[in-house]
Amino acid sequence: MPLPRRLAKFNRVVTNRVLGPLARYLPGFAVVSHVGRRSGRTYRTPVNLFRRGDDYVIALTYGAGSQWVRNVLAAGGADIETRGRRLHLVDPKVVRDPARSFVPELVRIPLRLANVDEFMLLKRAGAAS
Repeated sequence: MPLPRRLAKFNRVVTNRVLGPLARYLPGFAVVSHVGRRSGRTYRTPVNLFRRGDDYVIALTYGAGSQWVRNVLAAGGADIETRGRRLHLVDPKVVRDPARSFVPELVRIPLRLANVDEFMLLKRAGAAS
């Protein structure tokens, strides 16, 4: 797992409350709206989002086992707010990319330092094949 689960808990309780309202407007950030598999409750999680051609890439900083990742995979997609726009993304796939080639070059360095090499690839609804 790239980053410790303790840090994930701290971020969920503290950092996400501060960053969450800003993440949907900042470049390289987004907010994923997803529904809990068991609770049916809607959650909002700030993420790092990058566009790659027609696809979107989310860096899985806490790994593919995170609850939000599992929720999006189970649902087959999620709503994303980024730069003030709302997108419905579908066909989620988790991939491992040790070269971090799915993200911009400047982002590769901090992801390498954090040992992040898992990413979620998604397509915009209507563009999925």
